[in-house]
Amino acid sequence: MVSEGSAPVIGEGSIVAPDVVLGEGVRIGHRVIIHPGVELGDGVTVADGAILGLAPARGKNSTLELSPLGPLRIGAGTYIGAYAVVYAGSEIGEECFIADAAQVRERCRLGRRVVVGHQATVENDCTIGDNTKLQTGVYLTAKSRVEDWVFLAPMVTTTNDRYLARTEARHAAIRGPWIRRAARIGAAAVLLPGVEVGQEAVVAAGAVVTRDVPPYQLVMGVPARVVRPTPREQLLFLEEDPDADSRL
Repeated sequence: MVSEGSAPVIGEGSIVAPDVVLGEGVRIGHRVIIHPGVELGDGVTVADGAILGLAPARGKNSTLELSPLGPLRIGAGTYIGAYAVVYAGSEIGEECFIADAAQVRERCRLGRRVVVGHQATVENDCTIGDNTKLQTGVYLTAKSRVEDWVFLAPMVTTTNDRYLARTEARHAAIRGPWIRRAARIGAAAVLLPGVEVGQEAVVAAGAVVTRDVPPYQLVMGVPARVVRPTPREQLLFLEEDPDADSRL
């Protein structure tokens, strides 16, 4: 179905299911596959070879839960890069940028103006707040929570299984990290399962975070330890008024 106004542009070799909803001015590149139940808002661009609305599958030994999924909804003005894959049952906010070869799994919720970088992976059941950036190669594990204005530098890795796939106890304990508003994680840092990184905290490049990081503090090392406060001139949200609107 096509809404009234500017008709969509669909490239050569693309396959668009009959019930897909296309907003005004949608542009679809070559060899794109859009599965049933996808809704694209006005002005969405989908680059060559992308796959939208894919249903998840699992291996023989996988613990992934397969359940009926709702539609994939992509907000107005969002860009989906070449060969990116966005699964069914997720919601992508307005004016997001999903880079080439990135992957967003099922039941994820991305806010407005989120960036998911080249070859970054957002696993199932994650939430990402407005204006957050995941740079190249970031791995966001399943059931992670990332708030607004967070910055994850290239190759950041998060984890959610403290038992490393051994013992049945792990199933109830699966928990990704909770990264609070305006926190920043340096390149190649590793966050262990369930850690909380406080508001405006900074994790240095290469650090391994094994415990919660206090808000407004910089940590570094293996394991990561507090070394000093976050520089005041870098703050978006002042410590004395942490609930105020962004200074930007």
